[in-house]
Amino acid sequence: MTVFDEVYLGNTLLNWLIAVCILLIVFTVLKIIQRVAITKISRLASSTVNQLDDLIVDMLKNTKFFILLIASAYASSHVVELKPSVEEVWQKIVILVLIVQGGLWAGTAISFALGRTIQKRMDQDSSSTTTITFLGFVARVLLWTIVLLLILGNLGVNITGLVAGLGIGGIAVALALQNILGDLFASLSIVLDKPFVIGDFVVVDSLSGTIEHIGLKTTRIRSLSGEQIIFSNNDLLKSRIRNYKRMAERRAVFSFGVVYQTPLATLKRIKELVTEIIENEPDARFDRVHFKEYAASSLNYEAVYFVTVPDIKTWMDIQEDINLKIFEQFHEEGIEFAYPTQTLYIQRETT
Repeated sequence: MTVFDEVYLGNTLLNWLIAVCILLIVFTVLKIIQRVAITKISRLASSTVNQLDDLIVDMLKNTKFFILLIASAYASSHVVELKPSVEEVWQKIVILVLIVQGGLWAGTAISFALGRTIQKRMDQDSSSTTTITFLGFVARVLLWTIVLLLILGNLGVNITGLVAGLGIGGIAVALALQNILGDLFASLSIVLDKPFVIGDFVVVDSLSGTIEHIGLKTTRIRSLSGEQIIFSNNDLLKSRIRNYKRMAERRAVFSFGVVYQTPLATLKRIKELVTEIIENEPDARFDRVHFKEYAASSLNYEAVYFVTVPDIKTWMDIQEDINLKIFEQFHEEGIEFAYPTQTLYIQRETT
């Protein structure tokens, strides 16, 4: 009988040595595969726009030393015989390590998605990064809560009562914080649906201003008169919001009147003059001109056009230019604008 045939913990020394050799070989192979895979996939990721290979690289980098060691030990454990009690404990350890590593990989995926989302939104709406970061924190908390419950369940703990308790506690907390949670979910809706972003000029009911900050609970608007108006996100989304920054073109309607003494031919000529003036105006799209109504002291016309540049200053500049040209053309044509007047006829009775 040689020294290799001596029995230790139910296995010969030779079996233990074989198990250790398998552990070292498997661990070395896994470590080499990890390094080679990271190097090759990193090179591939740098030359492609696909984000999946970047995620795989991050997950490989976050594969911990202990998971490789446990995997190697698990492979080597097949050449030795373990007592049933030891085998049961060993199986639980392997499952626990796999659960923890799975949580690390899931956390890596969350961080990867979070980073890419923030990077995309930085140029469009930098304020949304605060909400996205908070959502990432909530996702991680939920993830590790699930991991903890899986670990406790694997250790034989009855988690049914714990989950029920957490559910009741969650309902109580949600009821206590329903206003805050409402604003948080409203912030999420603003970030995802994007009804407005920082820099947009909006009108909310009778209040107007430029979006200055979008937070987790409130949105702040700088009004035209200079003060800052603060809305809770939940109340803001319940209101009717008019976003003027998203306006593609701006509609303009104006009216004017001429005196009743204007001849019929001139009345027809007025429509042609105003149409020609608007059509020759840059950045203006003509819609219509009509002899609208007989008023108390004037014959009223209504003109409608669209300014293809939504800027309010451009809109006012075009309206000013049209008004000046109409005034000039009417003066040249001898057309008189009407103003509120009354003519009183007095009839004397003859005796």
